[in-house]
Parts: sequence; C-alpha cells; structure tokens
Amino acid sequence: MKKNWLYILPVFAALVLSLASACAATLFPVVVGNRWGFADQSGKLVINPQFERAEPFASGLAEVRLDKWGYVNASGKMAVNPQFDKAGPFSDGLAAVEVGGRWGYVNPDGKYAINPQFDEAGTLTEGRASIKLNHRYGFIDKSGKIVINPQFEDAAGFSEDLAAIELSGRFGFIDKSGKIVINQQFEKAGSFSEGLAAIRMAGRWGFTDKTGKMVINPQFEDAHSFVKGLAPARLGKKWGFINPEGKFAINPQFDDAAEFSEGLAAVRTGGRWGFIDRSGKYVINPQFDEAMPFADGLARVKVGRKTGYINAAGKYVWNPAN
Repeated sequence: MKKNWLYILPVFAALVLSLASACAATLFPVVVGNRWGFADQSGKLVINPQFERAEPFASGLAEVRLDKWGYVNASGKMAVNPQFDKAGPFSDGLAAVEVGGRWGYVNPDGKYAINPQFDEAGTLTEGRASIKLNHRYGFIDKSGKIVINPQFEDAAGFSEDLAAIELSGRFGFIDKSGKIVINQQFEKAGSFSEGLAAIRMAGRWGFTDKTGKMVINPQFEDAHSFVKGLAPARLGKKWGFINPEGKFAINPQFDDAAEFSEGLAAVRTGGRWGFIDRSGKYVINPQFDEAMPFADGLARVKVGRKTGYINAAGKYVWNPAN
C-alpha cells in the first residue's frame, strides 16, 4: 500500500524482508522462457516453470499467477487455488488479497479470515495492518477489528511499534493505540529501523529518534534506512553510507545505493550495479542492469531482460540466459 509520495521502506529493503522469509523453504522464483518456477540455493529446479508469475516464499507459501493469483507450497502443490485479482505475502498467518476491487485477508487454507471490504490493505506487521476506507487510512488487528479509525491521508506499516502517517499533507508517527507520538511536521517520513527514521524537512533528509528528537539534521538529498549501523545517503548527486552520528563511513561516490543485507550492499556506478562490503570495497564488480539485496545467500540480478541469481562470491547459481 505504498504511494510514490509516501516514503516508507525503500524497495530494496522491502524485497529483503520478502526474500528473507523464503529461508524456510530455501526456494527462489526463477523464469524459463516466459514461465516461472522455483529453484533451490544450488540452482536446481524444484518446482517446474508453469506459472505466469511467481513471488518469493513467505511463511511456507508463495504467490503465483495462473490467470488469477493463488498460493503454492514448497512441494509445488497449489495450497490455495488461483482465484484472486491480486495477492500479497503471508505474514503472521494472513495474506491480503483482492477480489472485485475489494481487499480482505485469507488464512493458509485459502479461507477468508477477514472478508473483502477495504479499498486497500497492507501486510500485517506487529499485530496491525493498514487499510483504506472511504479515502482514509486506518489500522485493523488480526481479527479484522478496526483498532485505529480511518482518518489519515496515508499510512505505512508499523515498525518498531511506530507507524508513519500523513495528516493535512504533513507526516508524523503514531503508536499502536493510534496516538500521535511525533507530531506531523515532516514533508516525508520513512519507517523506523534501529531506533531511527528518515524524515524530510525543507527538501533535505535527516533522521529522528522515537521521541521526535532530530538525531541527524536534515542535510541529505535522499536517505534510506539504517541496517547494522549504516544507511545509504545522497549528498549532491552521489550516494554513500552514513553512521548513526550522520558522518559518512563510506564516502559519496555511487550513482545509487541500497541498504546492506548479509554484509553486502548493491550500488550502481556508470549504469551498472555491483556489491560492496562494509568498508566500501567492491566484492562483486559492477556488471548488472539491476540488482536486489542478498537473502539466504543469493541475490537476484538482471542482465538485459534476463533474471538470474548470484552467490556472495559473484558466481551465477542461476544464469540469466535461462
């Protein structure tokens, strides 16, 4: 339920969370020709390519599309028959699905735990899910009860017990009771990670703590979330990585950068993506047109229109030529 004008978790970080949940099955979506299946960490096909689209596993199930969206288990059997117009990943035993323009939530058996009734519905995190009703966002609990009335112009999911919300065109943070704990004063706001959240004021990004205290003054053109003490930040046209004091631990030198995951971060130089370690040294040279974060030992990359997977040594486990 992310909007372009609401800065929540960067796409890379969101994908890390999604891919990391595949660990239980250790299966990765792969494409052969125009069909999707799943391979294991060694690159061996485990579920034959048969789907129009496939997403990473979460809680033992993965979204797949065969005209409609359903869910497959790690053995390749349809756990929930394709019947939804859209489908999200399972989290805390529920997945958001859309039918006929209305969103609800199903359990792993495919039965509705919360009937379709919302204009939009987010992933359940920390016992809450953001929903949209009548052009306003609020939150429900796992039973489907509205626990924070729809009143916000937008709302991110909860992270570290707080959620970014928008009121009257400004962003602040609420707790799980719906109380505003950091007044809406920011132009944009990200989710909390390691006790800090990226915020934008006067066109510059900085970081606030959970009390609303500005820990890192707004000074960057862009910034993402902290992961193990480092956060991507852009100064001028170049990206580097800052520490929690706001100092650059890795100097700005990249055209783009994603958060660290499993000790490596995807960065772009000269139109190509590669991976650096926490010292800023390239361990996988720039060579990819796209690169996603590492999760369970592999990173998804694209060369041209082809998708593949590499290991931490930069070796292909699934070749993009497939």
